[in-house]
Amino acid sequence: MMSFPLPLADLLGHWGSYGIYALVGIAFGMTLESAGFGNSKLLAAQFYFKDMRVFKVMFTAIIVAMTLIFLSSAIGLLDYNLIWVPPTYLWPGIVGGLIMGVGFIIGGFCPGTSLVGFATGKLDAVMFVFGVLFGIYLFGETIGNYAVFFESSYMGRFTLPELFNVSYGSVVISIVVVALALFVIAEKVESAVNKTPAKKLPGWTKPAAVALVALAAVNLAVGQPSNEDRWQAIAAESQAKLDQRQVQIAPAELLTYMNDSKIKLIPLDVRDERYYNQFHLRGAIHAPLDQIQEMAKELQLELANTVFVTMSNDEEAATEAWKILKAESVPNIYILEGGINAWLDTYAHDSFGEESRVHDRQPDQLAYRFNVATGSRHQAAEPDPHFLDLKYEPKVILELKRAPTSGGCG
Repeated sequence: MMSFPLPLADLLGHWGSYGIYALVGIAFGMTLESAGFGNSKLLAAQFYFKDMRVFKVMFTAIIVAMTLIFLSSAIGLLDYNLIWVPPTYLWPGIVGGLIMGVGFIIGGFCPGTSLVGFATGKLDAVMFVFGVLFGIYLFGETIGNYAVFFESSYMGRFTLPELFNVSYGSVVISIVVVALALFVIAEKVESAVNKTPAKKLPGWTKPAAVALVALAAVNLAVGQPSNEDRWQAIAAESQAKLDQRQVQIAPAELLTYMNDSKIKLIPLDVRDERYYNQFHLRGAIHAPLDQIQEMAKELQLELANTVFVTMSNDEEAATEAWKILKAESVPNIYILEGGINAWLDTYAHDSFGEESRVHDRQPDQLAYRFNVATGSRHQAAEPDPHFLDLKYEPKVILELKRAPTSGGCG
C-alpha cells in the first residue's frame, strides 16, 4: 500500500507534527541562508544577470524534487494524489505573478527569502516582512472589490501533462534536460555580463547531471500507476470494508447528513442520464461512471468536512465508482446502501401504485416507473426528517486529509 505522504498528525499527534514542521522550516531557512538568499543584493542581481544563483539553486531543487516525486509515485511509494497542487486561476495568477515579480525587483526579496533575512536581523528584510504583512492586511480588506476577477479563469488542478496531453514522464525528462541546458547558458551569461572568465564547474556536477537524467528516463520508462494499479495496491483492505458492509450507509444516515450543517454532503449519482432525469436526490451531482475518475481531481479539493456518497439504482455501479474514487485517494467516500431503489422503498413506497413497480427487473435497474422526468422535484428527493423515525447504525467517520490545504513560496 502507498504510505506517503505520512499522516504526521495521526502518527505524532498535534504538537508532534508541528515539531516536524518547525524542523523542516528551520532546515529550509538554513539552506536558503547558506545559498546567500538572505542577502537582497545577491537576490536582486538575478534580474541584472550578474548573479544567477537564484535560478540555479531554486531550479536545481525543483528538478530534483520533481524527478524523485514522480519516480516515487511510479514505483508505488508515494501517492501523488495526496500532494497539494495549487488550483490554477489563470489570469489572476498571471497578474499576481507580475506584481510579485515587481516587488521582488524593488525590494530584493520574495516572501520566503525575506523571512530568512528577517531571522538574521537584516534591516531591509525586516521592512520587507512588515510590508508583506501590511499588503496581506490590505488584500484581505479589499478582496470584495475584485473577488470576481480573483476567482476567474479557474482551471482546477491543471498541470503541464494535461496542457500538452502527454505523460508525466515525458514532461519530467523534458524539464530536466532543458534545465541542465539553461544552467550552462546561465554560466555563460554571468561570465559575459560580469566580463570575467567562466567559472569552472565542480567535478561532481557532470555525474550528478547524468544521474538526474537517468532517473528521469527511468520515470519515463516505468510510467505513473493507473487507477487499476492504485486499486490493486489498496484492494486487500478496501475490499474487506466492502465485504463487511462498513462503507454502505443506510438511507436514514444519508438523510441525516442532508440536514446537517456541520457536514458538506456531495451525493454522486453515477446512473445513466435517463435515470438521473427521472428521479434524483436534492443536490445530487450527475457523475457518470465513465467520467468519475476525471472528477476525482476536483473532489480532492473539497473541504475536510465533505462526505461523498456514490449511488446507483442498486449498488453495482455505485460500488465501481467507490473503487475508482478510493483508488484516487478521495477521502470520506461512502455508498448508498441499496441505492436509489432502497431510498424510494423507504421514503416513497406509499406514493407509487402497483402498476408503477417494475417486476423482473434487470440488475441496477430502477424499481419504479416515472411517467415524467421529475428530477429532484419529487417529494422523496428531500424528505423532511422531522416527521420520520431515523434509526440506523452510523458508519461515516471523517478522515483527516493527509495533504496540506495550501501552498507557498520559497
